Formats: sequence, structure tokens, C-alpha cells
Amino acid sequence: MQALDIAIIVFFLAGSILLGLWQGKSNKNTGDYFLGGHKFPWIVAMLSIVATETSVLTFVSVPGLAYRGDWTFLQLPLGYILGRILVSILLLPVYFKNGVTSIYEVIGSRFGTGMQKLASIVFLVTRILGDGVRFLATGVVVQVVTGWSLPVSVMIIGVVTLVYTITGGLKTVVWLDSIQFGLYLLGGIITIAFILLHLESSPQETFAALADAGKLAVLNTGGNILFNPMTFGSAFTGGIFLSLASHGIDYMMVQRVLGCRDLGSARKALIGSGFFVFFQFMIFLLAGSLMYLFMQGSVTEKDREFASFIVNYLPSGLKGLLLAGILSAAMSTIASSINSLAASTVTDLLGGRVSLNFSKLISAGWAVVLIGIALIFDESDKAIIMVGLEIASFTYGGLLGLFLLSKTTQKYHPASLAIGLLASMGIVFVLKLYGIAWTWYILVSVSVNIMITILVNTMLRSIMSKGEQS
Repeated sequence: MQALDIAIIVFFLAGSILLGLWQGKSNKNTGDYFLGGHKFPWIVAMLSIVATETSVLTFVSVPGLAYRGDWTFLQLPLGYILGRILVSILLLPVYFKNGVTSIYEVIGSRFGTGMQKLASIVFLVTRILGDGVRFLATGVVVQVVTGWSLPVSVMIIGVVTLVYTITGGLKTVVWLDSIQFGLYLLGGIITIAFILLHLESSPQETFAALADAGKLAVLNTGGNILFNPMTFGSAFTGGIFLSLASHGIDYMMVQRVLGCRDLGSARKALIGSGFFVFFQFMIFLLAGSLMYLFMQGSVTEKDREFASFIVNYLPSGLKGLLLAGILSAAMSTIASSINSLAASTVTDLLGGRVSLNFSKLISAGWAVVLIGIALIFDESDKAIIMVGLEIASFTYGGLLGLFLLSKTTQKYHPASLAIGLLASMGIVFVLKLYGIAWTWYILVSVSVNIMITILVNTMLRSIMSKGEQS
């Protein structure tokens, strides 16, 4: 990097810290700290949702999908839109009706505090493993682009994110997310404009060449629907249930809409985020397709295509802006994880009886844990990285099953709920063993959770009834 690139990065990092310090003055209690006082405009909440679910891995790997293949990945976010509509109908009204700080309070009011704590622990483990190791992968990408060492990359991202998250709370996280979304989306648009200006062919000829090469294909109607995750039926269904779970029962995502003024605003933020994610993926897929023409299809290490383009082709200044976009994608996910981990800990495990300062201390503790995971492991730990990135596949189905069961009037024995939850996680191992596409994991695990819970509950009630008769 040259002096201009470094200046852009320093300005971005310093601005993030200053915004956190400034907004932190308005946090008077934990309600302000964890939910922003329910004052977020729906547009800001919507952009924050998109920024939170866009990690650096998405930022760099989606262009790589188009570089190596086509646009069939868009079948997945097409399902996201329908999934978020279902969340807005099935789950958001419950959260706003109960006025919860943590969504797992719904589980507690329906099934008891024991199940609330279990659901929270499952969420905490999911986020720690998933985001801790995703943080490691983020450090690797930043290392490639900047030339910094891996520990330095991790520490710079981690410390800056920790400072503005702890001082400003969710208010800073959400507003910065919105800015960061615009920054990394700008990075994709800059890439598209730069390539179109430097290609010898006209835009019409460029897109015609991509279409003729099959690089713009969206629908994939071939392949085995059970084993190929990018066959339309598999991808669209997987997108629906992934979004239903991630944006309905993952507190890190739901926390943003809970900060909206009312249910109507929350619904607009959530459903709108689905359309924005679809548009965002189109931008980065287009960037990847154009990179393929610009770099003449040169063989590059998988998921390093975008990083290689930034390092080798962009001039000073644009390189700094793109790196700021990468840091934005990284920090938005990590900041959201820190705040949601602390909020769930305070509300679900400690009963909400915690001061604002102690809440900040808990946030700092979770930040240290995430940084620690990223520093302990290195990029050679491929198995660890895969576990971190796939961990949600094992837990989302079980948690979604609990929330769906909470909407019924049936009384359930705690043991049946726990057994159903464990069974839903176990079935994912079986699906992976037989090579079933990951897009089916959540649907199957939700179904198993509900069926096993009902079956075990019926058996327990029968046994208890016989015991009372005798």
C-alpha cells in the first residue's frame, strides 16, 4: 500500500472509534445499549441487517463464484426474500407483543427459564465458533491484501471494533453498519466501473461475450436436487429456510429489527433487507464476471480472485477504498456478534439484572474471546475453519423448531424438548455423512426436532399417566 491508501484506512478506523465515543454518551441503560432505545429508522436497521450478514468471506468469495462459474448463486438469495416474509408473519409479531430484549425470552415464557438458557447457550456456542473462526478467515484476507502479518491484521480489526462497540453499543453498531454497507457496495461498483473503462470492448459487446460464454446464467434446473446445492429446487428451498432461521431465531440478526420503533417498521426493515441482499449479490457477481474478462480467466487460488485483482490491478487510492470496504465487511459482522453475545448473556443467563457498565465489561469479554480464537488457530486449520463456518447448519434447525413449537398450545415436558433439540443436531451429521446438499439441513433438522419432541412428549405423558393410575 502507498501513503494515500494508508491515509484512507487510518481515517476510516479513527472515524469508527470517534463515532462510538460520541454516541456512547447517549446510552443511559442496558435498553439503550442493547436495543438503541427502539429508535432506529427502518432504513438504517435494514442496511445494518445486510451489513451484518455480509462477512469478508462473502465480500471476496461471491465475485470468485462468478469468476469461476456463473450467477446460479442468485437462486439462494431469491429464497431469502420469501424466508424473511415468513419471519415477519410468524415470529416478529410475537417478539414485539412480548416486548423482549432477547428473543429467547419467548422460549422462557413458554417452556421455562431452563429452556431459555439452553437456547441462549446454543446461540452463544454458534456465534463463538462461527464468528471466531470467521474472524480468523477475515484476518487471512486482510493479510493477503495489505501484507500485514496475520496477528497484526486480527488485532487491528479486533481492537478498533472492540472500542467502538463497547463505547457506543448497538446504536453505534447499527449506524456504522449502514455506512459500512455503502462503503463495501461502493467497492463493488468501483470494480465494475474500473473494468468497463479499461476493457477494449464496449459494454454491449462485453455483456454479449459473457452471455455467450454462459457466465450470466442464473437458473440451474439440472443435477440431483438432493445432492447438488445449486440446483434450483435445492437452492431456493435452502434459501427460504436459511433465512427463516438466521433472521428469525438468530439473535444477532433479530436484534436489529427489535431496535425499530414498531412492528411495521421492523417488517419493512427485514423484508427490505432481502431485496437489498439480492441486489448486493448481483453487484459482486457482475464484478466477478467482469474480472474474468479483464484478467483473461487466469488461474487464481480459489476465493483469492478479488484480493488478487485489488492487489495487482487497482491504482493507489482505489486500492485503499476497496480495503476499507473489506474492513467494513469484517467489522460490521464482528461488532454485531460482540453486542448480541453480550445482550443474550445479560438477559438470558443473568436475568437482566446487570448495570450498564457491567454490560460493557461483558461485551469486552466476548470481544477478547473472539480475538483469542482468531489468534490461537492459523490459516492451516482448514477443518477448524469449516466447522466454524458450518456450525449454524447444526443448530439453526433445532432453535427454529423450538420457536415453532412455542406457537402451539400443547404442553411439553422439558426432557422432550431437550431430546428433540439434540436429535435435530444429530441428524445433520447423518445428512453430511451421506453427502446430502447443505441446503436441506435446516428443513430436515426442523422436521426431526418437531417430530421427535412430539413423539417423546407423548411417550412421557403416557408413562406418567400410567404411573399416576398405579
